[in-house]
Amino acid sequence: MMNAMNLKKTLLISPKKIQDRVSELGIDISKDFEGKDPIFIGVLNGSFIFLADLLRTISIDCEMDFIKVRSYVGKKSSGTIQLIKDISADVTNRHVILVEDIIDSGHTIKFLRERIMGASPKSVSVVTLLMKPDIAKVDFEIEYVGFEIPPEFVVGYGLDYDQKLRHLNGIYRLENDTDNQ
Repeated sequence: MMNAMNLKKTLLISPKKIQDRVSELGIDISKDFEGKDPIFIGVLNGSFIFLADLLRTISIDCEMDFIKVRSYVGKKSSGTIQLIKDISADVTNRHVILVEDIIDSGHTIKFLRERIMGASPKSVSVVTLLMKPDIAKVDFEIEYVGFEIPPEFVVGYGLDYDQKLRHLNGIYRLENDTDNQ
């Protein structure tokens, strides 16, 4: 059995840079949503660490909920999106902030945004820790982006490789020798 900790990885974004940027995002969101009582919807499993840290920087009244989808197997996108757990909150006439760990191809965030829009919210905004602008295909604005990164497979700070390595406190690039695993 493969030991994920032995995979070759290179630090891409340090824990300090992540915390500084998350604080900046929290300040911006708090300003933009002052008096609007938004609901943050974290996309499980990847966004849970980012969402927890982000909420601690928010200075306005807000709520949170979670939705869970699956679109990856190992390092490859499966091409389909499965809804595993839906939100439990009523978002009708609410300001919704979708919280993603990473926007890669853009398929998942498109799916989620359309699903939430179907519930007639006041607004839907997106905050993502990471975005791959070279390959993301979205036809709407991503209002809050932590970091833009190249189209490489990354782990840490909630992002995983086969459910492992989420616990790393920085963002790491997995080296190419794992492509065949």
